[in-house]
Amino acid sequence: MPKIKPFQTHAGKYDEWYDKNPLIYQSELEAVKELLPKGGNGLEVGVGTGRFAGTLKIKLGLDPSSAMGELARKRGIKFIQGVAESLPFPDREFDFILMVTTICFLDDLEKALLEANRVLKPDGSIIIGFIDAESPLGHFYQEHKGESTFYREARFYTVKEVILHLKKAHFKDFQFRQTISKPMGEVKDREPVKEGHGEGSFIVVKGVKLV
Repeated sequence: MPKIKPFQTHAGKYDEWYDKNPLIYQSELEAVKELLPKGGNGLEVGVGTGRFAGTLKIKLGLDPSSAMGELARKRGIKFIQGVAESLPFPDREFDFILMVTTICFLDDLEKALLEANRVLKPDGSIIIGFIDAESPLGHFYQEHKGESTFYREARFYTVKEVILHLKKAHFKDFQFRQTISKPMGEVKDREPVKEGHGEGSFIVVKGVKLV
């Protein structure tokens, strides 16, 4: 079952995080923008309250939490309730799929990525933003999971693990961006976005559909 209870109960609290941490949010947003296709028919899986889809002009979002979805609708997003492991869309429907801080909450990452591949057009792309489990922020979240409303049941992945899962789901030609190299409490300005991985805690990877 998807881990939606805290998101149903505390959707407003989740959404407020972005207002309280605008520099982190803007840094992550810029990292995603660098790898996001400039046009085409897109879908955000795990759209949450629509903070990324709304700003990035992605019109369609899917999430298991109806409470989160109601906030996404207020940002002009067409919301569909559902789970990443069983996307309610036909084959070859989308040019790209975005997932931001979504994979750590999935029941079955491999199945979700295979579903993403299924609904992507030939040469379509998947863009995943996530906290690297081996980064300082990744270690912090894992050490303090029990204290968090939202990350209590999260499963954090390393870059190597994400790439392995993407390859199994038939994606290729990976590109990377990274940001948030400082501890969150020390971020006083928008963090730079760099190519690659290994320095930043927030990683964006883009892969292209192989089959």
